[in-house]
Amino acid sequence: MGELVKSDKGGIVGLFHGKGGELTIPKPYEKDIFLFDTYIAGTSYIEGIEELEPHINEGDKLDFFREPDNPHDKEAIVIKNTDGIKIGYVPRKDNVIFARLMDAGKLLFGRITSKQMHGSWLKIEIKVFLHE
Repeated sequence: MGELVKSDKGGIVGLFHGKGGELTIPKPYEKDIFLFDTYIAGTSYIEGIEELEPHINEGDKLDFFREPDNPHDKEAIVIKNTDGIKIGYVPRKDNVIFARLMDAGKLLFGRITSKQMHGSWLKIEIKVFLHE
């Protein structure tokens, strides 16, 4: 750790591991923590999923949004692509802990690991991550 020195302009400057006297402020610590493998539920109920399928690719990031007013599931988590298009839900059997994390202000997201069309059902496997 450096020492406090007076700058040329008269203010106090803290030196944090600076080279040549410059001010270096550490960047916030952040990382993505893998939580769980699952799939996207409800894709067969998404209108136009067949047209959307070619634009859904392995490695794509998916955004998660809580939907607490969902009449079928109070822990519902909607999954959207980065264009904001709804492509399904986190499965009900997997969403209780994820919903609690999101309700506590944690940022969760997914990444597509694989996809396959089975008739009108688009099976999309995903990994769920917590952004810290």
